[in-house]
This record gives sequence, structure tokens and C-alpha cells, in this order.
Amino acid sequence: MTRIIAHRGASRAERENTTAAFRRAGEMGADGVELDVRRTADDHLVVHHDAVLADGRAIRAMTTTELPDHVPTILEALDACVGMFVNIEIKNDPDDPDFDPTDWVANRLAADLAVLTPHSRWLISSFRLATVDACRRLMPSVPTAWLVGPAPADVIATTASRGHGAVHPWDRHLTFEMVRAAHAVGLAVNTWTCDDPERMRELIAWGVDGICTNVPDVALGVRRETSR
Repeated sequence: MTRIIAHRGASRAERENTTAAFRRAGEMGADGVELDVRRTADDHLVVHHDAVLADGRAIRAMTTTELPDHVPTILEALDACVGMFVNIEIKNDPDDPDFDPTDWVANRLAADLAVLTPHSRWLISSFRLATVDACRRLMPSVPTAWLVGPAPADVIATTASRGHGAVHPWDRHLTFEMVRAAHAVGLAVNTWTCDDPERMRELIAWGVDGICTNVPDVALGVRRETSR
């Protein structure tokens, strides 16, 4: 069955990447939540998509006490996702002001998740393949996935050869052939970010493993329809 993953929580109904959005996703019945993690100046992990706030201040230059109240720590976010699996995306883009080639965030996340169970509840992803590889080394019991936009030709072979469990392609570039090829080598396919019901129906018919969406209530309705 295709799993419905709430993109940054139920982000059409609540402010994205907030505990309210995560709780609303659970109330709607989402199978999972996708969220984004970054590092603060005082070396804590917080959940926020962009490297900077709307007022231009960089997350990396601020302590947790300086951040707005709506920005949760990773542990607060995970607590709000009870009953769902959580796709934690590590933001580590070379063009962002908080880029870190040493993958400090991956190391800290591994330490935080080590005390939480079950490990199968977490799924770690990143656009930066080196970061995903680091997570695989640090957390061998936690599933990992390579997140891609326009996917390179060798995305499936590379993801599988490095021991990751899933590929996360952009919906706009996902094809049935890619789904079939990924499944043939044992990779799950979780696509992002689809809000169109007709496209959801097609993806479910293809056997996509997960649909990341801003409207999990809509996706859940489509899944119910297709299962009749």
C-alpha cells in the first residue's frame, strides 16, 4: 500500500514544519511526516526548511532561545509525530550559509536518535549524497534515502550500490520505468511533492511506495478510493 507522507506536516492546513502541522497530520491519519533539520549557533538541531528566517537572519547564527516560538527542536518535532514514521531531511546544500562538509548534523542526529526507538520509525534523507552516505555509516539500522530533483541517469544504481533503502525523486520527473527499475533492485520509491489527486491515482497505480504531499487528507481520500 502506498504510504501518505505529510510534507512538512499538514502544511496546507497549518504553518509548515511546526508541531501544529505535525499533530494535524496525525489527526488526518497520515502514515508519515517529512521534516527538515538544521543546526543552530548553540549546536542544537531545529526544524526549519530555509537556511534563513523570513527576516533574513540565518538559523546557524542564532541560538535556540533567539528563534521564533514556532521553530521546534528536533526532539519536540518527533514528539509531535507520535504514531507516524518520520522522514528527516538533513539540509546541507553547498549554496546555503550553514553548509558543512564535515556533516556535523548527521553525527548529532545519530546521537539523538540512538536513544529513541524503534529505529524503523525514522527515515533519513538528503539531497547531498555524501550526507546520506554519512548517515548510513553512522546509523546502519536506520533506513536512508537519496533525495533528487532531476535525477541523474545512475541514480538507482548508485543509491542501491551504497546500501540505501530508497530513492526520493521529484514527482515532476518520476516515470513508471523508474519505479519499476528501483523496485527491481529492492529500492523503495517515495516521491515529492504531489498535491494533484489525478496524479496521486496514477502514482498509486504504479505502485509508488510513498507520496509526500502538502494535503495528506486529500491523498488519504484518493488512496481509499483506489482500494475499493
